[in-house]
Amino acid sequence: MGFNRAQGVLLHVTSLPSLGGIGDLGPAAYEFVSFLAAAKQHIWQVLPLGPTGYGHSPYAASSAFAANPFLISLELLAEWGWIDAARLQGLVAPGAHVDFNEVERTKVPLLQEAAANFLDRGPHDGRFAAQWAEFGTFCRAEAGWLEDYALYAELCRQLRTGAWTAWPEPLRRREPDALAEEVAKHSRALAREQALQFAFARQWRLLREAAARHGIRILGDIAIFVNLDSADVWTHPELFELDADLNPIRIAGVPPDYFSPTGQRWGNPLYRWDVLERLGFDWWVRRVARAAQLYDILRLDHFRGFEAYWAIRAEEETAIHGEWVKAPGLKLFRVLASVLGPLPLVAEDLGLITPEVEALRIELGMPGMRVLQFGFGDKGAHVHLPHRFVPECVAYTGTHDNDTTQGWWRTAGKLERAAVEAYVGPVPVVEGVARPAWPLLRAVAASCAQLALAPAQDLLELGSEARMNTPAVAAGNWSWRAPQDAWTPELAGRLAPLAEVTDRDSDPLGEATAGSAN
Repeated sequence: MGFNRAQGVLLHVTSLPSLGGIGDLGPAAYEFVSFLAAAKQHIWQVLPLGPTGYGHSPYAASSAFAANPFLISLELLAEWGWIDAARLQGLVAPGAHVDFNEVERTKVPLLQEAAANFLDRGPHDGRFAAQWAEFGTFCRAEAGWLEDYALYAELCRQLRTGAWTAWPEPLRRREPDALAEEVAKHSRALAREQALQFAFARQWRLLREAAARHGIRILGDIAIFVNLDSADVWTHPELFELDADLNPIRIAGVPPDYFSPTGQRWGNPLYRWDVLERLGFDWWVRRVARAAQLYDILRLDHFRGFEAYWAIRAEEETAIHGEWVKAPGLKLFRVLASVLGPLPLVAEDLGLITPEVEALRIELGMPGMRVLQFGFGDKGAHVHLPHRFVPECVAYTGTHDNDTTQGWWRTAGKLERAAVEAYVGPVPVVEGVARPAWPLLRAVAASCAQLALAPAQDLLELGSEARMNTPAVAAGNWSWRAPQDAWTPELAGRLAPLAEVTDRDSDPLGEATAGSAN
């Protein structure tokens, strides 16, 4: 489907300057929504919201359905009466980076305490009657994933073996008697886990409603693969390429590319697409339906994997040796459309894109992506420059996988820098430092792309210290946080006229405002 011309900002929730050591859905999120509204931005793009494991990558979540409890606002829970506000006095102040270990040590126990308080007070406490009714409705509606995820999360805490593949055999293989015993033993903890998922759902819904009042849409990611150490693979091993001992046979990744000469060995187990197809792709239908509950626009990460994916034998140490294997492509998307109706989808079509992948995207009517940073290397990369854009695309200066534009400029070669200045004019110099981000932001906004997205780091003209992720590097990613005073009226006043003059002051899914081009 097409979108109205609109402009927005890419900022993951963890990057908000909230209390507690990590961005969350509390006051800082509402302040960001107010900033977007003042800046006439109509899209807030976030990364996947699932619970993260080792490495803290949102693209390696421990559930394709659950949400990350780290993102729950304790301040809002205190307003709801789940926890005494005095208990929050020692929360970590906003800082430049997330210390995930500190969040685990200080915030998680308070979340567990708040959930226990909610359960203890129960439906008979008049202050919680309405929330308890909502909680019951939530648990019934989401039972298909919620109960398995709660048990998985609690067993991870209890057994501490690293991954479910190292659990005792009866639990690895989900023997009914073993599961029933654990459910009975940990019923209280499972209820707390479900209460936290409800708290996230309620806070996220209220935040989305606040955004919607300003015509701001949430653009969210669906990571194509799921983590081996996840509730999904533990619950449905028959849907993945596992051997008789429940270990991966082949895993996902990409061949050598721009980011890595040895490719990227992601390690996610591959789907048994033949089994999924035989079951009417019902797991994928449920997954996309869940994503549509969370987001207004869905970005399909690694879209090319829906046409063909890079399969690596699990024993391989790098992604160099693999093969392209055909995926179901149109069959899957036709089922999704027949069950769920038209969906506002965006294809992440970066990397090695074949004519077959491009044909699939066009057949499905999805806009692809263009990234300005990629466009200045050689003539073959000029497809990423605005004069080669088509309207059916989503354009960026860079994504969460790129260096910031300021950092990229610092390491760019002379030819790339010369190409940038030939394209957008001389890069301004402020206090002796070249500032390329805003000229490139203006080029993206002025393009014919339906949607123009700016990483928050580029709006703030930050350097490599603010980079969100370096692909193929295991540690040190996903931790950047915006400064507390970042969303100033001056910055909004700089962005708003750009949205107006480039006809991007409209809801991407609503009626275009007067003067907007479509």
